[in-house]
Amino acid sequence: MAVSANLDKVLDKAYESSTPSELVNAPVAALAGVSDSDAELLQKAFNIKTIGDLAGNKYFRTASAIADLAAISA
Repeated sequence: MAVSANLDKVLDKAYESSTPSELVNAPVAALAGVSDSDAELLQKAFNIKTIGDLAGNKYFRTASAIADLAAISA
């Protein structure tokens, strides 16, 4: 079964036609709302360069897990 998702609202225009495999290697600034200067700060602070780096970062994954646990505990 094929799965698709419309990510246009969360991506910069230049990346709207990209596949998930391409997006994982795209710069974090490809995400709508993440500026080039934001991306530079993420790289300096956490060595995050790509969307894949952001998704796999242990601090962001931990924060997401805590928020998920809080949501189901409420």
